[in-house]
Amino acid sequence: IQQIISDAKAMEAEAIRSEEDAQKAYEDFVKETNASVESKSKDIVNKSEEKAVAEGDLVQAKESKEGVMLELEQLSNYNAELHQSCDFVLKNFDLRQTARDEEVEALRQAKAILSGAKFEEFLQG
Repeated sequence: IQQIISDAKAMEAEAIRSEEDAQKAYEDFVKETNASVESKSKDIVNKSEEKAVAEGDLVQAKESKEGVMLELEQLSNYNAELHQSCDFVLKNFDLRQTARDEEVEALRQAKAILSGAKFEEFLQG
């Protein structure tokens, strides 16, 4: 009977030790889990903030892009207008130059007439 009692006490002590070890392992597991959950929560908050900043930057970049595209379109239209104007000037340059030469010659004749030159000289020339 003594042997049974001592075996029972030893088994009880071993069971208590096992339970204490299991309790300690459980508490360590809970601490690690809580720390991990807290770390993951902080990561989520940080990444949410980063995402919000990135989305704000994206919106700003899109608005900036729209402004630049509008400006490019306006510059392209202005370039087309200038090109058309220059084409007109180049196309009509000879005609305009001839008209200016005739106008200058007519002014010279008028000046000469008003200065007292004879009109017949110009009719022969």
